[in-house]
Amino acid sequence: MEEEEDLGHSTHTHSLTLPEPIDWKLKDNGIAHRTDRYSGSELAVRRGQPFGVSLTYGGNPPAVSSLTFTVETGKTPLASQHKPCPLFLPTWDPLLRTSPSLFSIFSPVNAGIGRYRFGIRTGGSSAPSSLLGTFVLLFNPWLQGDEVFMPNNAEREEYVLSESGVVFMGSSNSISPRGWDFGQFQPDILDICLSILDRSLNHRRDAATDLRRRNDPKYVGRVLSAMCEDPATMRMSSGFRPVRFGQCWVFAGVLTTVLRCFGFPARMISNFNSAHDTDQSLTVDVYYDPAGNPLNMDSDSIWNFHVWNEAWFARSDLGSTYNGWQILDATPQERSSGIFQCGPASLVAIKEGDVDLDYDCPFVYAETNADRVTWTYDTATGQKKKIYSETKSVGQFTSTKAVGSFARKDVTNDYKYPEGSTKERDVFNKARGKLNLSTLEATSRVPDAPKPDVSGKFKVKSPPEVGKDVELVLLLTNLASAARTLTANMTAWSIVYTGKVIHEVWKDSLALTLGPKEEKAYPIKISYEEYQKHLTTDNMIRATAVCHFKDGNDAVVEQDIALENPTITLKVPGQAKVGQAVKVEVVFTNPLAEVVSSCVLLAEGSDLLEKAIRKEVSTVKGKESARITFEITPKKKGTKQLVTNFSCDKFKDINTFQVIKVVD
Repeated sequence: MEEEEDLGHSTHTHSLTLPEPIDWKLKDNGIAHRTDRYSGSELAVRRGQPFGVSLTYGGNPPAVSSLTFTVETGKTPLASQHKPCPLFLPTWDPLLRTSPSLFSIFSPVNAGIGRYRFGIRTGGSSAPSSLLGTFVLLFNPWLQGDEVFMPNNAEREEYVLSESGVVFMGSSNSISPRGWDFGQFQPDILDICLSILDRSLNHRRDAATDLRRRNDPKYVGRVLSAMCEDPATMRMSSGFRPVRFGQCWVFAGVLTTVLRCFGFPARMISNFNSAHDTDQSLTVDVYYDPAGNPLNMDSDSIWNFHVWNEAWFARSDLGSTYNGWQILDATPQERSSGIFQCGPASLVAIKEGDVDLDYDCPFVYAETNADRVTWTYDTATGQKKKIYSETKSVGQFTSTKAVGSFARKDVTNDYKYPEGSTKERDVFNKARGKLNLSTLEATSRVPDAPKPDVSGKFKVKSPPEVGKDVELVLLLTNLASAARTLTANMTAWSIVYTGKVIHEVWKDSLALTLGPKEEKAYPIKISYEEYQKHLTTDNMIRATAVCHFKDGNDAVVEQDIALENPTITLKVPGQAKVGQAVKVEVVFTNPLAEVVSSCVLLAEGSDLLEKAIRKEVSTVKGKESARITFEITPKKKGTKQLVTNFSCDKFKDINTFQVIKVVD
């Protein structure tokens, strides 16, 4: 089978009479290629695997030896362009089956993904071609020769075919799941995903080179990491309706949709206490002033959590050792090769400290492995004092959804060796060596302040809830056999999930003396009235105590507190059956004594709702409940997920989801 090498090749319909459209064998091909879930009438097949087509001729069929099939991809050049854009494709082969009308088409296992024009001609290579139609070619994780091949069937079902999942959010001491609807097989999504590639900077700069490289999963993944944080890409429904948020988990959710749509095995990863190391020092510096206020003195930061993606494919550029999960970040925080993109970085390379390998391994390594250095800085005198270095606080509870369930799977040990082990420090020093970081780096040359013989920690009395006072205790323990006198300056700030402080909500100070081996508890109450106007949608508060001792030493105690929203109850009392409407009830109870207003419920679910629905409730009185009902009509059988989000003027983003079994 010959392929067109000329994107500008014109097509004609008079060279061969085909009175009926081509039969793409949508059902048979869809089942064989596991693409029958894609919506729409266009054939989608996976590369390296044959697909059948049937032709109906007008009159007697021509001799098979005179037939040539043609495949083209990319847009036809404009008439004003004098030179066509060449595209050299791997060889495609047809095989005659049973009759002159039925053919199997074999795509190469290294063919580029995308939309192809499929044509036929009789005679020599100069004869005109008749366009038969278009089809879409995808990666094939079921085929061993494909670079995205994944051997485990349960994992393929989860990471390629599942349209629902969860993302883990919150803080390292309060992790919560949030349901997510990927919907990669829903109407228009495949077209939208293909348009993302065509809108990329790579394609706009050099379409021919971009199309040739779409056979390479690491190239496609890198392009997508740059595109899925672009605002224009944040329209993953019919009509390109903008999504509500632009946080990291939204970008990661969109990238999961696109990756799975194209045939990549892909999953979302949540990393808690995630470092943002801007200078590749593998350390993150955190500053406080003597009054306990956090200072923004460095571009480095530690996010409460950060969400990125992993996609599964081979790394022919690095060697088979580095095959498997590759990290892609759709919220790239630094430029790579001049644009904001991140990855693919081999997960094996990250764990082994091979930060000199492509792509962006130093940044990804630091996210889970950087050391944290805490300082105090006196803005009046300019004096900076190093308090302590921590090797274990960054990169905790790295999480993903478990295969076949909605439970959390901890994958921290996939990113690093156990904290505190000799192997972990050896790998860390190996990474520093590859980055030419001296072991006597500036921050390391500054010794830690003498370790105080007073320990401190915050303890939350009960799970804090939005709308209630936050009660905690500062526990200070004298470890010495002599009395110690100190002053503790305490503050609390509202923060966002990136760790950025927003507004002070409380402060206090105390002076006390601790007797030998004595422990004292200082109760703290941050009232709802103090924090309600400054709390962000992330519902987080950072409490800090900077302790000054008479001998001139300092100590810092801190705690990030995640406040829980009130819950909403989601009920589907009836049996869900294909094609039959079933009632859904959502109940919200207002825990406050005051009225809440501007209440909105959003709901979505692939194969349950044609589109996301919005229900409004004007007000809910204090201590009363609102019941919101709607109907879902399942389109397909199987395990589905209904996701809901409730917001009002006092509570933002109350999320819940329910797994629904749909039967025929």
